Amino acid sequence: MLKVEDIGKNFGKRQVLKNISLNLKKGEVVGLLGPNGAGKTTTFNIIMGFLMPDYGHIFLNDKDITNFPVFKRAQSGMSYLFQEPAIFHRLSVLENLLIILENFVGDYDRQVEIARSLLKKMGIENLWSVCAGTLSGGEKRRLEIARNLINNPDFFLLDEPFSGIDPKTVSEIKSMILELKKDGAGILITDHNVRDALSITDRAYLIYDGTILIEGTPEEILNDYTSRKVYFGQDFKL
Repeated sequence: MLKVEDIGKNFGKRQVLKNISLNLKKGEVVGLLGPNGAGKTTTFNIIMGFLMPDYGHIFLNDKDITNFPVFKRAQSGMSYLFQEPAIFHRLSVLENLLIILENFVGDYDRQVEIARSLLKKMGIENLWSVCAGTLSGGEKRRLEIARNLINNPDFFLLDEPFSGIDPKTVSEIKSMILELKKDGAGILITDHNVRDALSITDRAYLIYDGTILIEGTPEEILNDYTSRKVYFGQDFKL
């Protein structure tokens, strides 16, 4: 389990996070929702180690990782997918995996075998020789996930995966998220495309002004009067 306990963060005199607590289990998709400036990105950055909290703790499988650097959190089973897919655009699809695998596997033939199996898992094995920069948005995201699967992470953090992409790619990414869930991974997702995010989440947290306003199923959150008043609006429907 990934557990965040009572974290807080100040930027100067401004307190941007106040006693944030949340948890994520393997095999579930959890949303972190809220308006601009609510603290979603800061929470994500603290969980991954890009920022340190002023107080509070983060636990990964009962181990306190609050002071772990980013690379050590990744080694411990966490993976962060940025809004823009982090791939090498000038390399081929296969080379994007080999450049990472060479740090873990000495035998080249074994590297290729693992790379091809990951590409097959992501449904892009037939694109192995294609320049990564020419891939579609959904294909780039699949390649990025394949790269992240090399470390066999237990938890994925997805930052704005539906931002600025067409409906077809949104559908592809939603399918990928559900595939990861089916394989037993826990996924924490934040996105302004609330309808698509809630359509695949088991639970969600609504953060407002640096605090968790409510936690529950999509239906529970949407039926909450305060949630509709400060974020969704009265006319919002899934």
